[in-house]
Amino acid sequence: MQVSKQKVIGFWRGWSIAVGCAIGSGIFMMPTLLAPYGIIGFGGWVMAGIGSILIALTMSRLVRRIPKTGGLYTYVHEGLGHFPGFIVAWTYWIACISAIAGISIAFVGYLGFFIPIINTSIIFSVICSMALVWIIIGLNIRSIEDSAKFQVISTFLKLLPLFFIIFLGATNISLENIPEFNPTELHPFAVLATTTTLVMWSFIGIETATVPAENFIDPKKTIPRVLIASVITILVIYILVSIAISLIVPANELIKSSAPFALAATKILGVSGGAIIAIGALISTVGSLNANALTAGNIAFAAARDNLLPNKFLNTSKNGTPVFAFLITGVSASILLLMNYTKGMVAAFTFMAMLSTLSTLLAYALCAITDMIYTNNDGPNKNKTLALIMSFATLIYSLFTIWGAGAQIIYSGLILILLGMPIYFYMSR
Repeated sequence: MQVSKQKVIGFWRGWSIAVGCAIGSGIFMMPTLLAPYGIIGFGGWVMAGIGSILIALTMSRLVRRIPKTGGLYTYVHEGLGHFPGFIVAWTYWIACISAIAGISIAFVGYLGFFIPIINTSIIFSVICSMALVWIIIGLNIRSIEDSAKFQVISTFLKLLPLFFIIFLGATNISLENIPEFNPTELHPFAVLATTTTLVMWSFIGIETATVPAENFIDPKKTIPRVLIASVITILVIYILVSIAISLIVPANELIKSSAPFALAATKILGVSGGAIIAIGALISTVGSLNANALTAGNIAFAAARDNLLPNKFLNTSKNGTPVFAFLITGVSASILLLMNYTKGMVAAFTFMAMLSTLSTLLAYALCAITDMIYTNNDGPNKNKTLALIMSFATLIYSLFTIWGAGAQIIYSGLILILLGMPIYFYMSR
């Protein structure tokens, strides 16, 4: 049984999937994660922004060649073969699961603004995180159209608190809060690599617009427009928001906060300001979680359709949604939450954010190689050399950012790949 082929996604729904997935827990937690790195940490935004533009252009070329459900996985599978395709399907699915777990933690962090016991009790935190995960899984099992409609609404609502913080930063500048250039003992290049990887978590998700390609109206034209518009939207908002937060809250306070946006608003407007931001952050994280859940289900379904995952993943609901893939995604995210919550909320979020970023960057690197091969095999044309250069730049950027993740995260990523090998060999046999 095939997944629903209804053409229900146009430009704005596609834009909301990409922007809604990227703008979520990442930006709402990023001030805390970047605070230890000083001014040089802002260089990570610039590097990640340039890299994301390269990635968007690479994806745009690939989706014009292969406008099929599966996104990154489908491009690599058709361009490089079964084994690289499986690696991307497996790691990217894990990336989405890690993102779902990490985003649910960020949601709980902001929910703790209203219910403080949540931030002090691991049991309450886990229960709230899991409840959110399963509510969103249920929404996606119900229908793709309901999920897409919810995504549009949540994306526009989540932009409001970001604009609010930008306004507060512009009207309440405190030069005393400007952080040090490099308060760490690391070499600036190493700091730049680390912060780029951290920041990249906030851009991860733009490629999700390519995954439900068969549900798009005119995907060859619509998806490239969605990708470019999404990157520009995200980059401008992120830079302005980061500057605003750093001018409102001192770095030593940001480092300790699990809800930095609410903290910034509280400093200017008191409890009411913090409440407004916390509500916006809750909406934002839910929207991002929904986009990741939608992507995870479709990636697993696409891999099963190519016999790289068990046929059970092809089971669909009466509305054509890959119900089994969504259920396994929810179970896996729940297990990951239980395994990592003992580290504390910020530490658990950081680990899952970096793991998700690493897995996605590997997919980006293989997509860049795929694009280079396709482009090299094209006949002579005036854009061929430029396309090859940009694909190569995307590959270099992906490898640079993977290096910035650090040895522990890279080892964890390798272990995840090895865990998938028995599945690959079983399906190959």
